[in-house]
Amino acid sequence: MEGEEKVFIIGLGLIGGSLALDFRKQNEQAVFFGIDTDENHVKEALERGIIDRQADWKQVSEADWVVLAIPVDKAVDVLPEVLDRINENTVVLDVGSTKEQICKVVENHPKRRNFIATHPIAGTEFSGPSAAFEGLFEGKTNIICEIEKTAFGIQEKALQLFKKIKMRIRYMDPKAHDKHIAYVSHLSHISSFMLGKTVIAEEQNERDIFDMAGSGFESTVRLAKSSPAMWAPIFEQNKTMVLKSLSEYIENLNHFKTLLETDDYDSVYAEMEQTNRIKEILKGIHLKKELSYGE
Repeated sequence: MEGEEKVFIIGLGLIGGSLALDFRKQNEQAVFFGIDTDENHVKEALERGIIDRQADWKQVSEADWVVLAIPVDKAVDVLPEVLDRINENTVVLDVGSTKEQICKVVENHPKRRNFIATHPIAGTEFSGPSAAFEGLFEGKTNIICEIEKTAFGIQEKALQLFKKIKMRIRYMDPKAHDKHIAYVSHLSHISSFMLGKTVIAEEQNERDIFDMAGSGFESTVRLAKSSPAMWAPIFEQNKTMVLKSLSEYIENLNHFKTLLETDDYDSVYAEMEQTNRIKEILKGIHLKKELSYGE
C-alpha cells in the first residue's frame, strides 16, 4: 500500500471523501484524483485536501485504486465502465447500501476479479465534501459480499486498508445483506422521513416545532436530513425487502393504534416493556464489537 499510488474517488461526498482522508493518512505519498458530476463538489474537495487533482474518465486506466461512492442506481451503470478501463492490478470497490444488483451486473465481467463489493456501515445525515472527516470508519462494520469472486491479491490489498483504518469485517451473501439492511437501516430512514413529514404538515409554524422539539424528536428525525438523491435509489433497488419491512412496521403501528383506541393500556405497557429488551440486545452487540475490535 506504500508508495505513490493513484487513488481515484468517484463521488466526492461523505463516504468517498472520508475514505480518501483516511487512505491519505495511511499512505501520504498516494495521489488522489476526483471525479464528480457536481463541479462545486470537485472544487470543495480540492480546497479541503480530499483530492489532489480533478480527473476524467480516460485517466481511470492509470488507477491503482478506484472507489465508487455514488448513488446505487448510478453505480450499477458506472461499475462495468470502470472495470472496462482498469489495468489487471487495480483494486475497485464500491460502498453502496445495496449489494445484490451491483454484484449481479458484473457477475460475468472479465475483470470481476478486480472488484470487491463493500458496504461500510458508517455515515451521518450530512452529505457532500464538507461532511467528510477523518476517522469516520473507526470501529465501524464493513460488510463484504462475494469475497470469493475477488482475486486474492485484490482482497489482500483492500483488507489491509480496512484493517489500518480500524474497520470490523463481516462477510455476507448479497441477498442476505439487502434483507437485513432493509430492517436496520432503510426502514429507519423511511420512518424518519415520514415522521418529519407528519410533524411539518401538522405544525405549520416552524418556530413552534423548534421551540418544543426535545432530544427524542431530534434524534428520531435526524435521518430525515439525509440526501434524497442517495436514498430514493436505495429504496428502489431494495424495493422487495423494504416493502416487507415497511408492511411489518405498519402492522405494528396499527396494532398499537388499536390498543389506544380500545383503552387497552395494560397491553400498551406490555408492548413497550417487551420492546425494552432491545437495550440488552444492543448492549450485547456493542460488547461483542469491543471484544472483536482489531481482529
